[in-house]
Amino acid sequence: MLKWTGVHDKGGIILSKNKKIVNYKKPFSLNIGVVIFVIIFIYILFNIFSYFTKTRISVYEVEQGTIAENNTYNGLALRSENVVYADTAGYVNYYLKDVRKASYNTLVYSIDESGDIANQIKEASLGQSELSKSNLNEIGEVVGEFDKAYDANSFYNVYSFKENVDAQIMEALNLNALDTIGDYTAYAQANNTFHLGYAQIPGIVAYYTDGYENVTVDTFEPDMLNELDYNKNNLKMKEKVAAGDPLYKLVTDETWNIIVPVTRDVYERLTDESAVQIEFTEDGRTLWVNFEERQISDGYYLFLKLNNSMVRYVQERFIEIELLLNKESGLKIPNTAITEKEFFKVPKEYFAKAQDSSGKGVMIKDPATGSINFIATSLYYETEDSYYIDEDEVHAGTVLQRPDSNETYTVGETAKLQGVYNINKGYAVFKQISILYQNEEYSIVETGTSYGLSLYDHIALDGSKVNENDLIN
Repeated sequence: MLKWTGVHDKGGIILSKNKKIVNYKKPFSLNIGVVIFVIIFIYILFNIFSYFTKTRISVYEVEQGTIAENNTYNGLALRSENVVYADTAGYVNYYLKDVRKASYNTLVYSIDESGDIANQIKEASLGQSELSKSNLNEIGEVVGEFDKAYDANSFYNVYSFKENVDAQIMEALNLNALDTIGDYTAYAQANNTFHLGYAQIPGIVAYYTDGYENVTVDTFEPDMLNELDYNKNNLKMKEKVAAGDPLYKLVTDETWNIIVPVTRDVYERLTDESAVQIEFTEDGRTLWVNFEERQISDGYYLFLKLNNSMVRYVQERFIEIELLLNKESGLKIPNTAITEKEFFKVPKEYFAKAQDSSGKGVMIKDPATGSINFIATSLYYETEDSYYIDEDEVHAGTVLQRPDSNETYTVGETAKLQGVYNINKGYAVFKQISILYQNEEYSIVETGTSYGLSLYDHIALDGSKVNENDLIN
């Protein structure tokens, strides 16, 4: 009789008919989905690790730019100024416009002791409705000059223009009024109660005093630069004067000085100079001036000597100027991109032209066999007698054969160049630079050099993170 031993697989356990339990090992099966997931997971981990560990290179595009130093100072203006004082007390009238040239014996003012003539001049001037053609032409010149120089960003100049026109009209009206009442003035002069004042020396008329009229470059003291203590006395505001009061002053010399307090750094930079370019910030006028340096106590000063433009600023005692020490234009690059690299210096006579290109190269001699091998080299800079080549192309001790000669040269002399890494081609190439001017953030470098940068080149923003021939992603 046959015994049935058939089995039934149930959950990895084999049951026989006689209910004997037999363990069964399920065959291994590969799940392709799990494999793909693991591969993707590893790839993601690798990229995350690479992102946080690799050096990232930022790119900067070279642009044209200008860097100018901010060397703006308030200077003290000193001129040859003669103050004219009243001989008698009385009511004063002026007949010459402020900042107008007075020749010898030009009528400037009158003093009326009683006030009668002054009132008649005032009434006669108010009653006038017409000005002479010459008066209108002069006023037209003032309006024309203002129209040419008008700048909407400097609207405050409108007030100065208004004062100039008012003064021009008042000057014309007073002179015309004086002629109208000639009989009265002649009588008053005969009675010595009306006095006319004429300029005794030529000069520019200014109707203010401030106590600095007698200060010279030799009597200057540093505390005179304190503008908080400055007081300007407008003489035209007075209708009546006492004997001995100032009436006006005459600036008699076109040569004048501006004393400028500067930093020690600027003082030392200008030690070997005798002239400097300045700009008047009020109107942007620039000119070159001679100067003298002086150290007074702990302060440093420039004594600027000017031979023109005095009349433009005769009403100003403190003048803001800028010393135009550096205003360079060229290729503007960040200082972080600048680095240094060492090169071999090789005499130019050991270079030959490559046969298959316009480049140059050197002939390397094997001291053991005497064989010559030509290699093309990249040139990074040149002086009058040498080329600079990379240390990766030759090494110290390499013997070079001079073309068409038995002379040899052993590579060894090195020199450092300042430059940046150009990455236009996707890998780093050192480019030498010549810095024209530099501040804390940027440098202006020379353009058009044989081994330097060009406009719109792309360079590594941080030159310290890049090496020659590094691939840039």
